[in-house]
Amino acid sequence: MMSWFRLHASIVLLVFPLAAAEVAPGEKYTPVERKHWAFQPRTNVEPPRVTGASTPIDAFVLDKLAKEGLQAAPPADRATLIRRLFYDLTGLPPTPAEVDAFVKDKSPDAWETLVDRLLGSRAYSERWAQHWLDVVRFAETDGFEYDTHRPDAWRYRDYVVKSFADDKPYDRFVTEQLAGDEIDPSNAEFRIASGFQRLGSLRKNAGNQEVASSRNEVLTEMTNIVGAGLLGVTLGCARCHDHKFDPIRHKDYYRMQAFFAPVWDKDIPMATEEEQKAWSAKKAVADEEVKKLRAQMRGLKGEARTQMESRLKEAESKMPEPLPALFSVGNDFAKASPIHVLNRGDHLQKGERMGMRTLGVLLADGAPELPADTKAPRTELARWVTSPENPLTARVIVNRVWQYHFGRGIVATPNDFGRMGGRPSHPQLLDWLANDFVAGGWKFKPLHKKIVMSGAYRRASTMPLAKAAEEKDPGNALLWKFSRRRLQAEEIRDSMLAVANRLNLADGGPSVIVPVDVDLVNLLYKPSQWAVNQDRRDHDRRSLYLIHKRNLRVPMMEVFDAPDLQISCARRETSTHAPQALELMNGAFANDTAKSFAARLDREAAGPAAQVDLAYRLAAGRAPNAREKAAAVRFLATQPLSEFALAMLNLNAFLYVN
Repeated sequence: MMSWFRLHASIVLLVFPLAAAEVAPGEKYTPVERKHWAFQPRTNVEPPRVTGASTPIDAFVLDKLAKEGLQAAPPADRATLIRRLFYDLTGLPPTPAEVDAFVKDKSPDAWETLVDRLLGSRAYSERWAQHWLDVVRFAETDGFEYDTHRPDAWRYRDYVVKSFADDKPYDRFVTEQLAGDEIDPSNAEFRIASGFQRLGSLRKNAGNQEVASSRNEVLTEMTNIVGAGLLGVTLGCARCHDHKFDPIRHKDYYRMQAFFAPVWDKDIPMATEEEQKAWSAKKAVADEEVKKLRAQMRGLKGEARTQMESRLKEAESKMPEPLPALFSVGNDFAKASPIHVLNRGDHLQKGERMGMRTLGVLLADGAPELPADTKAPRTELARWVTSPENPLTARVIVNRVWQYHFGRGIVATPNDFGRMGGRPSHPQLLDWLANDFVAGGWKFKPLHKKIVMSGAYRRASTMPLAKAAEEKDPGNALLWKFSRRRLQAEEIRDSMLAVANRLNLADGGPSVIVPVDVDLVNLLYKPSQWAVNQDRRDHDRRSLYLIHKRNLRVPMMEVFDAPDLQISCARRETSTHAPQALELMNGAFANDTAKSFAARLDREAAGPAAQVDLAYRLAAGRAPNAREKAAAVRFLATQPLSEFALAMLNLNAFLYVN
């Protein structure tokens, strides 16, 4: 019987025979393979001259619209724009006072002043850190059946937030994550950054991570994220065989993996030697008690076993909390894993041994591998990844930034710039942005500013007589309007807390565990892993600071499409289904925040009419229209204020950004 894998491969070759035929075997690359746009050097392009273009970005966009015979939507109104910008840059809603001030400010630099203020806010760095955490599949647990916690992984999250706050150049940001421990082992920030290499899920084999199968999975995780997250190529597809569509050889995969051969997990204690000894003594006592109770539990049944399980849980709760440490990695060349080409990715089917080399399609045919005794291999990898001449890296990151602003990248498949990925809608604009980004020192904030200052960003999301544009470009790839979007899970939760006047803006530190249904907790391998924070104020912190646990996501976050943390999230999907309505109408969090929202309305506005006005201005960023106001006042004549507040949190005007 044909295996699923062979059947799948046969179907692929049947459906895409020309693509498969163009992939050359062996070490050499055909001209066709090297010709793919993503592997070509970036072109030095100048913005076209277009009437009405106020920025270089608009010159490219308007030129393409004109060639397609399409008209652009008019500018959005100022109340819409400030709400759009706030969510885009900070993930939080503007206050009514901020909306009023911007709407009334007629100075020519009002928009630029607002942009600069938000880019300088702490909220900006928190919002954009979440985007990066999506890409690198950040989690604070191992996943799989044990889902063991990584108690110090939060330091990586705080490192990312600080990097965005400082506007750290992207080439340095990437280098620190790939090789920080090699560059300066004494630098705590660099050590934390290199924890990037430990972010993948980890299958525990009775605690032994050195067995061949586990080690192979660890190296696979390290290699694949470089391809998907940093280079925008499906490198992982070459783990088992030559890539079926892109010029990435089977050997290329293992040459890339060889950069990580000496890398091993390393937790660097931050406690003193005395503190470590005291901790070890406490743990030894707790371990002995647990061991004794487990021995006593053997053979017990019924009520006796239940009582012993209760005593065991109590004993396990006495285990001392792990001492603070840096969640990092380090090289151990004596234990470096020999890297072989693996037939079908199977660690038991070893082929030729491989050394370190970057992607062959971007090198001359026959380019040598790095010497086996290279002292800082990942530093060499980082140097290649962040080279201004690398055609992928800058394109990939500016495309990600563009996507988060417009809802769609210039390349619609941000983790796949290969032949099966999307073609750029504006290839010259992509190269212009990438060139400008590199020339400007790889800084994010100037890139954001260029994008949000453009007319393309400030367009309305609707326009009269749009039928022709909708028929020709229904996905709005050409940016004839601004694409309306639903808020992401974190934005919804944070906004509910904000309008209820409960949002706790404390920053950094260990992640927060909030209450969830006990039935979900009991499904965990160890329910004790979900130890809810005792300080109620912690439960109202920004969603960024909720624990990123692989085997249990906060239900509200899950139903609104938060990623599963197993693989790189290239783009948040937006689904619409019944559990979302149920969560917002019946969920404990929604009802709790609605009560707080109602209490705020009662405190700050006198009478139904004023309360309706304030509710709309807080939740929707605008005043209600006459029909909305009349309906809301009628509702309040017979229903409690808390029900009205809950209804406001269910409105499209609250959940969507225009």
